[in-house]
Amino acid sequence: MSMTDAEVTAITLTEAELDRWVTHAPTRGLLTGPGLPPDTGLLTFAPLRTHGLRRLADATDGPCRLADELRDRLVIGELLNPAGMERESILLDGATGEITTAYLVDPSGARPFAPSLTTMLRFAAVTEELAGLRGRFASLAGQYGPGAVGEASRRLLALFEEGTDGAVPAYWKAAALIRPLSLVAAPGVAGLALEMPGRLLDAEFGHGRVARFEEVDFPATLTHGPTRRFLRETGLPEEVVDTELLLPTLTEYYAAECEDLPAHADHLIHLGPLTPDTTLVLDGRTGAILTFSEPDATLHPLNTDISTLAYTLWLLHHERTIDDHLSHELTTLAYDQLAAAMIDTLTSLDPTGTSPVPTWHYWTELLRDGAGGVL
Repeated sequence: MSMTDAEVTAITLTEAELDRWVTHAPTRGLLTGPGLPPDTGLLTFAPLRTHGLRRLADATDGPCRLADELRDRLVIGELLNPAGMERESILLDGATGEITTAYLVDPSGARPFAPSLTTMLRFAAVTEELAGLRGRFASLAGQYGPGAVGEASRRLLALFEEGTDGAVPAYWKAAALIRPLSLVAAPGVAGLALEMPGRLLDAEFGHGRVARFEEVDFPATLTHGPTRRFLRETGLPEEVVDTELLLPTLTEYYAAECEDLPAHADHLIHLGPLTPDTTLVLDGRTGAILTFSEPDATLHPLNTDISTLAYTLWLLHHERTIDDHLSHELTTLAYDQLAAAMIDTLTSLDPTGTSPVPTWHYWTELLRDGAGGVL
């Protein structure tokens, strides 16, 4: 493998290294010529730096019975899944140039990824263009709302269909349907992280299913002005808000039922239940959103503020509403790839779950556990 120093931007292989394992002429030309980028926003080819070119039969962890057609697939990289998720390896068929993915712990479940290295790199590049709103997505810069989401999704899916005869692999279909959802909300301008489009929650959850509050409903300890405004004007889906109790503090909500409350429980406001033993909590002073676990009486960060909580609830609910556009493969056999796209999309607008200090985070755990991405 020809690499010199940190300045090298491409990973290339020699003809001798490819030897008889890669006979597909276009693939040989790419690997010995332009090479592969060390990383993209979605993929890494670092395994080539670390291990060189390996057959799948030589790279699997422990004894594993492989079908004959898989044994000589070549491990060339990995998907950059969100932290906490196992990385899926990128495999090359040296005879046809086809790209598949599989987990090394169980490579029998190899899945289509791209018809060629060139197509795979193009798909990754246009997905990064979407993330940066540049290139073919530059015209969408500064545009937000359902219209921008729909246009971005249509453009990305069309670009993927160009290289697959319309049969877009599950990973890229998830990218086209999920990643544009980050465009539904604009950056916040009034003390909150996001500015949610007017009535977006009503359109998603249904009229009469979004709870809004009046000034008389707010406890004295809810002093964070932007949060009060959001709860008045935008509100939250009723399925996560306990509308009968009208925003009690944790002290009022638990009364004598839970003795081990946080020291500042008078400033923590109960919004509603997430699970039978986990409560959704608002810090009335800062606007931060937390979860309170009743069994161990602990608080965990959940969302930056009320606006990113509303966005998260919208995102998780919206994933259900687009199921008609998701293939059986994506929602069942490739749910891990869908979950990875959901986590990336969520953290692009609210990085709470990616804190450098390890902590339990409800939304990412929900998605990692394969619970369907819904409450």
